[in-house]
Amino acid sequence: MTDVTKVASGPEPRREPAPGMVERRGASLWLTHVLMILGVLIVFFPIWLAFVASTVTQPEIVRPPMPLWPGDQFLTNYKAALFSGVNVPVATMLFNSLVMALGITVGKIIISLLSAFAIVYFRFPGKSVFFWMIFLTLMLPVEVRIVPTYEVVAGFGMLNSYGGLIFPLIASATATFLFRQFFMTVPDELAEAARVDGARPMRFFWDILMPMSRTNIAALFVILFIYGWNQYLWPLLITTDPEMNTIVMGIKQMFPSGDDVADWPVIMATSILAMIPPIVVVISMQKLFIRGLVDSEK
Repeated sequence: MTDVTKVASGPEPRREPAPGMVERRGASLWLTHVLMILGVLIVFFPIWLAFVASTVTQPEIVRPPMPLWPGDQFLTNYKAALFSGVNVPVATMLFNSLVMALGITVGKIIISLLSAFAIVYFRFPGKSVFFWMIFLTLMLPVEVRIVPTYEVVAGFGMLNSYGGLIFPLIASATATFLFRQFFMTVPDELAEAARVDGARPMRFFWDILMPMSRTNIAALFVILFIYGWNQYLWPLLITTDPEMNTIVMGIKQMFPSGDDVADWPVIMATSILAMIPPIVVVISMQKLFIRGLVDSEK
């Protein structure tokens, strides 16, 4: 009887918000956007100045006031940075940094995925002990273990090589922990169904766990790529050949010592070029990165 009465009476009229509520909501929305725009401008302004400095001549930079609009030396300065540089062409250093960052990123993700898979889905003596040993390595950054790591790399003859730049940094307790936590949320019924269908463990890993981990992998890829790209101390320690310099090392070496005069347009051009690969990675994987942080996709 109640249902018939509701149908007969029709839908309830929509309640309009009070005018004061609309005005307050609109004002707060505008204020939020204004604050966000101001924040973006504050962050972007130094980058804009660096770009402007990379397009003008040396006298225009050192003579105040510094220009706020790009000059006519864009091609000249960027060509000098890419193919001449100070010690090594920037193109070579960018390639070295790209190889190092990609190697560290892919290596960390592969090792972490396999480690987390073994810890969650396999039974073996001391499984918890091994996991906590991996987790405790978070307390030991590269700076703490840099001397023994250098001795091992030197003993294997990997100084001034891409292997020496990559292999000591590809283990990641953080990524292993994150993948372990994600795998533990996967329903056990999926593993049971795969076992009933005759799928071996690695088939279950590739066909079920890997597609489910796609957004998590993307989020970690962005973070780990920036981590590898910004490495400075380890490449500085194990590379003595200028041809193996990374872009972060190159920028530091461009600054003058003593009474030397810095070539600021070339330095600024190099800094802008050094920002391009991480920006491309972040923009191209932005959607997956956000989903990997806020969506478990279970």
